[in-house]
Amino acid sequence: MKKILCFTIILLWVGFDVSEAQNQKIGFIDTDIIMQNMPEYSGVEQRLNLLSDNWRQEIRELEQEIVQLQEDFEARELLFTEEVRDERLQEINAKTDELDRLIENRFGPDGEYFSRQKELLEPIQRRIFEALNSVAEREDFDYIFDRAQDSRILFARQQWNLTDEVMLELGLEPTRN
Repeated sequence: MKKILCFTIILLWVGFDVSEAQNQKIGFIDTDIIMQNMPEYSGVEQRLNLLSDNWRQEIRELEQEIVQLQEDFEARELLFTEEVRDERLQEINAKTDELDRLIENRFGPDGEYFSRQKELLEPIQRRIFEALNSVAEREDFDYIFDRAQDSRILFARQQWNLTDEVMLELGLEPTRN
C-alpha cells in the first residue's frame, strides 16, 4: 500500500512538471543586431578602435626599436667585449620584456582594452537588458536566449524572435531580421 501511494505521488508530481513545462514560453534575441542599430554603440566602437590603434602603434614602435637593437648587435657583435656584449643583450631582453608587459597591460585578459570595453558597453547592455525584461514581462515569456555570436541555438522559429520588440522598446527602428 505504501509503495502504491509513493508511486501515485511520484506520477502526479512528474505529470505536474510535464504540464508546467508545456506551458512555458521561450524566445530569443540577437544582441549583436540590437547593438549595431544603437547610435551610442557606434560611438563606443569608434572610441575603442581609436584607443587600440594608438596602442598598436606604440607596440609597433617598440617592436621596431627591438629589431634595430638586434640588427645593431648582430652587425657589431664581433667588435664588442664580453662585457659590452652582455650589456647589449640585457638591453634587448629588457626591451623585449617591456614589449611583453605592454601587450599584456593593453590587450591581455585583464588589460586596459577589455576594462575600457566593459566600462563603455555596460550602460548599453543595461539598457538592452531593461528593454528585454520589459518585453518578457509584457508578453509573459519564461525564458529568453541570446543567439548573438557563439550561442548554441541550433534551430529557432522566427515567431519567437524578440529582437525587433526589444529594439522598439529601446526606441530603435526594427530590422525585420
